[in-house]
Amino acid sequence: MNYRRLIGIALPAILATQLALPQSNRSAQSTTAAGARPLVGRSVVSTQLGIVAASHPLAARAGVEMLERGGNAVDAAIAANATIGFMEPAMNGIGGDLFVLYYEAKTGKMYGLNSGGWAPTGLTPEFLRSKAQTRMPGSGIYSVTVPGAVAGWDALRSRFGTKRFAELLAPAIYYAENGFPVSEIIARGWSSTASVNKLSQLPNTARTFLINGRPPKTGDIFRNPDLANSLRLIADEGRDGFYKGQTARAILQISKELGGTMTSADLDEFQPEWVTPISTNYRGWTVSELPPNSTGIAALMMLNIMEQFPLREWGFHGAKALHVMIEAKKLAYADLIHYIGDPKFSKLPVDALLSKSHGAERAKLIDMNKAACNVEPAHLEGFTNSTGQDTIYLSAIDKDGNIVSLIQSNYGDFGSGVVAPGTGFILHNRGALFTLEPNHPNTLAPRKRPLHTIIPAFMEKDSVRIGFGIMGGFNQPQAHAQFIANIADYGFTIQEALEAGRFTKGTFQGCDVSIEQLVPDTVRGELTAVGHRLNVAQPRSGRFGWGQGVMSDTAGVHYGASEPRHDGAAIPQFPAVFSPGR
Repeated sequence: MNYRRLIGIALPAILATQLALPQSNRSAQSTTAAGARPLVGRSVVSTQLGIVAASHPLAARAGVEMLERGGNAVDAAIAANATIGFMEPAMNGIGGDLFVLYYEAKTGKMYGLNSGGWAPTGLTPEFLRSKAQTRMPGSGIYSVTVPGAVAGWDALRSRFGTKRFAELLAPAIYYAENGFPVSEIIARGWSSTASVNKLSQLPNTARTFLINGRPPKTGDIFRNPDLANSLRLIADEGRDGFYKGQTARAILQISKELGGTMTSADLDEFQPEWVTPISTNYRGWTVSELPPNSTGIAALMMLNIMEQFPLREWGFHGAKALHVMIEAKKLAYADLIHYIGDPKFSKLPVDALLSKSHGAERAKLIDMNKAACNVEPAHLEGFTNSTGQDTIYLSAIDKDGNIVSLIQSNYGDFGSGVVAPGTGFILHNRGALFTLEPNHPNTLAPRKRPLHTIIPAFMEKDSVRIGFGIMGGFNQPQAHAQFIANIADYGFTIQEALEAGRFTKGTFQGCDVSIEQLVPDTVRGELTAVGHRLNVAQPRSGRFGWGQGVMSDTAGVHYGASEPRHDGAAIPQFPAVFSPGR
């Protein structure tokens, strides 16, 4: 597989009080060095009702409005997602994909939804080579796969929601029609050189996302009436308002104009898939992710490796603990890139990779005195050896304790850069993650789904349940593993776990690793001494992703957290204290 190309796609995407936890987790603080807790800029939000946490307060408030109108966590998550799709168009929207973990409180069951779209008919390695493409394009029409978000909303709403699309999409339609003042972090990403260059290449795209030829600045009112119309079609006609009719015709038109291969059947016949989550046990916590083609398995493999070492004893931001996590990332990702793709097209060694014995064997490869600069995948008998990210995450909990952990993405900054005429949304570039290398689990093929970076997550122990996620392309599994260690090893609150300084490694080989300045300089010096080549970043940059989380405890209290690396907020539901009309 062309690692250099894959890394080139991944890195821009990455650039983008003690709660009532179980006693076993609370006691972890006694083994953490005094004062070795992250300084946080926000407190957790707590209530006995619902909470929505999203990367923009207006989007979170749209979800809370559904709760206050009698809806549940599913209704809230869809409304918040539709609204943030308008407000943060570089990151997500109805032209992208959707993955969800849903915890149903009354049954205690966990459900997984994979609504990642497939490659168009006719999009093959041979076709691309005939167009002088020697690797998967990072943008443009050949990077476009079928958008899965609307089909995912429909499946989620039909099975677990309580409200019609007309109500769920009303806040997003309102804002798209009337506009909103662009917030700081969103404006910063919108104005990046890469974004402006991409938005300027095609007339439909520039007309939709630039104001008089320039990106909106902080405080500018941005409107998108075309998107409002596309959302109205969904409100009126459900999924058919997207995969058939006016919107579908516009997508097919732009595909044909730009030389793409998508057909009406590719859109109409796409269906999301209800899947069984995969999990591992880490320090007594059951941690769940979605199965492949998702990269969630990498977070679980990291945890199985990390479990072999006494991270709690070494302390939060201890050099030994961070060294183990960084090395575990390299080992897990080597297996991920080597073995994982669409399970409908090839047999994948999921059980073998998730086994505790595999984690223990991989852990033996970690040299505590030296960083590994070249890491090979494991050899698994019976399996062939072969050689973005711009995303939002939101979570919702309702008064009954149902939890939605939802992630939605265009993949790269403004996805493919392609806007179908009159639609108001970017088509994603998720196909960029395929490889053209033959006989690989992730080789491009029609109706195949690429290796997928977006991963919602969930963890539970002793009736404490946490829905969480941290966006950022290939940053996500390693950020998940760090968040989980912050909870399970160090006893942090969900707010502390999100705000704590992180590392991220966007490459798949080498000893380079980015690390936040929040990690003490003495610790960074110790990491450098064993061979890590550190790129130190200012606190609160977008390089390390940003996340949200919600939690329920044994007393029925609900908590929410949203980190200050972005513009977001965790907003609680207001009780019905006023009579109608007052």
